[in-house]
Formats: sequence, structure tokens, C-alpha cells
Amino acid sequence: MDFRKRFLQRLSQDDIHEMCFLTQGTDNDSLKEELYTLISDEDVRVSYNALWVLTHFDLANNEWLYAKHDELIDKAIAEKHEGKRRLLLTLILRQPFDRDTLRTDFIDFCFDAIQSSHESYANRALCMKLAYEQCRFFPELLSELSNCLEIISTEPLSSGLKTARRNVMKKILKDVRSV
Repeated sequence: MDFRKRFLQRLSQDDIHEMCFLTQGTDNDSLKEELYTLISDEDVRVSYNALWVLTHFDLANNEWLYAKHDELIDKAIAEKHEGKRRLLLTLILRQPFDRDTLRTDFIDFCFDAIQSSHESYANRALCMKLAYEQCRFFPELLSELSNCLEIISTEPLSSGLKTARRNVMKKILKDVRSV
């Protein structure tokens, strides 16, 4: 299948499901790799569509992306296109974080995005969740995240951003109580 040719057009939900079906299972890892390489394509539509398909992988096939963890983080930090950044952050959020392999540059990126009025609400909410997933291993970082979330509570926030903030704060309080 020529993914690139298909990705030059607008994708329907059926197209996405078909591509996920074609790439599922370990026998199709080469197709997953082909799909993954397209997230770096020069054409924004092609790279966006490739990312869009990857966000629809089921949990079993999503595990294939775990080996791409650091690469996805690098791409998210460098990405300027807001929609592509949102999809990259979504992919990263579906991956496990380990206390021994945390990246301070990504933690800093998340904190900066949370506080940035120039970042979209969706990306700010994703960064709140990602910051929690990384900070939960360290009480001092949880405290810093809590302070960051308190600071932004004084600005006008969308209902989605308020909900994300409230849910992350609940998790922080639960973690603090269990220590």
C-alpha cells in the first residue's frame, strides 16, 4: 500500500480504520515503520495524517511505539505546527514513563507549555497530564507542578483546561496523601 499517496488526501474514519487494520500485529511491523517514517514527511498533510492514524492504534499495536519514546519527545519539542504537536503529545501520553529515564528537557517543555498563553488549550491540557506522569515519581516535582497549576488558575481557562487542571490536582493530592 502506498501510504504517502493516500495521505495526500483527506482521510475518512473508514480510511483510518483500514490503515490500522493493515498494520496490526507483529507481522506488519514493517508497515508500521513505513507509516511512522511519514510523520516526518515534508508535506504537512501527509505527516499530520500519519500521526492521526498512529493515534488510532489499539493498545497492543501502540506498544510498538514504545521504542520510539525519545524520538517522539524530540519531535514534540521541536514541532511548530500546533495540530501535529497535539497528536505527538497524544502519542506520548499513551506511553509509560519510568522514573529512571525521565528527561528534564521534556519536563521543562511541559511546564513551559502549561503556562504559555500562546499554546492551544488542548496542548496545555496534554502537557498538564504529561507533566503529572513524569513528576509523580518525585514529591518535590509534584509540589512544583501543583504551584504551576495554582498560578494558571488565576487566568481565564477553557472548561476543558479547567477540567484537566482539576483532575491533575486531584491526582497530586492523592499522591501526597499516600506518602
